[in-house]
Amino acid sequence: MSPVPTRTAHDVSSRALAWLHANREYGALSKLPGADLGEEGEAYKALAETALAASLVLRDGAAGTKELTLARELLDFGWRQLGDGTLLYERLLRHPLQTDPLETYAHFARAGYRHALLEGLLAHTVTLRATHASEHIPNRRLAVANAARITGHDHGAGAHDWAALTRATWLGSMPEPWHIDWLTGYAVTHTVFHLTDWGRVPGGLPGDVVGYLGHWLPMWTDIWAEISQWDLMAELMIVGNCLPEPCNEAEDWQRLAELQHADGMVPRDDTPVDDDPAQRFEDHQHTTIVAVVAGTLALNRALNEPGQPVS
Repeated sequence: MSPVPTRTAHDVSSRALAWLHANREYGALSKLPGADLGEEGEAYKALAETALAASLVLRDGAAGTKELTLARELLDFGWRQLGDGTLLYERLLRHPLQTDPLETYAHFARAGYRHALLEGLLAHTVTLRATHASEHIPNRRLAVANAARITGHDHGAGAHDWAALTRATWLGSMPEPWHIDWLTGYAVTHTVFHLTDWGRVPGGLPGDVVGYLGHWLPMWTDIWAEISQWDLMAELMIVGNCLPEPCNEAEDWQRLAELQHADGMVPRDDTPVDDDPAQRFEDHQHTTIVAVVAGTLALNRALNEPGQPVS
């Protein structure tokens, strides 16, 4: 990774994290009832996604003191909104086949937050045949498997066959790359995220898949940048830093930096941005989170790759 994208990646991530922190109240749950969160927990999806980004900032530790403080405060905020984990426990107790309590809990558990009753309930549910028989699409199965790995519930009867899970995905089959579409693009990125635990274990990708991604990832990134699908473009940039040998292009980082607004928000596409702060958060929170994760992983890989210059 060259010095220019390293510096740019840090700046983009830092500004995006500050925007999430400044606008965190728009993701609050204070006016919502108990565990009534809708299908797959849409009501607390913003909290969960923000917690993911903040937990990775803390996990990798490559950010500065200010960023680490903001990340911890975001996690504290989200954890309080979830009743220190009690909401997730009640959600899983009432809806044992829903995976969002485990997946959301994983982001907090990664950063040291634990809930004893939820831990006990998860230890039980991951052993059930009903849990493993749920008909998730392949990359969603990987999401559940990785969440179980993070929380320590991936052993014994809760273990997963990672090789089989990988080959069941679109990416694991390595199809003709020109047949990828928008939805499949997201499936590809999340397959990589979960197999590598967001870049923590690059070796989680099979060698042939690594070669496939190394060849086609730059082209896919350019394609979605060309049609202004910047959310997916930035997710593909994350994929580049989950590979055993990180893949970064200075042009991609410069483009992302130029797209970012002065306050740190990163737009999802070229649709005009609404002036209402709440609407801006709803529309562009996800892409701003993606920018935090992309910059965090890029900086961490640069600092930990031998011979890589950092400036």
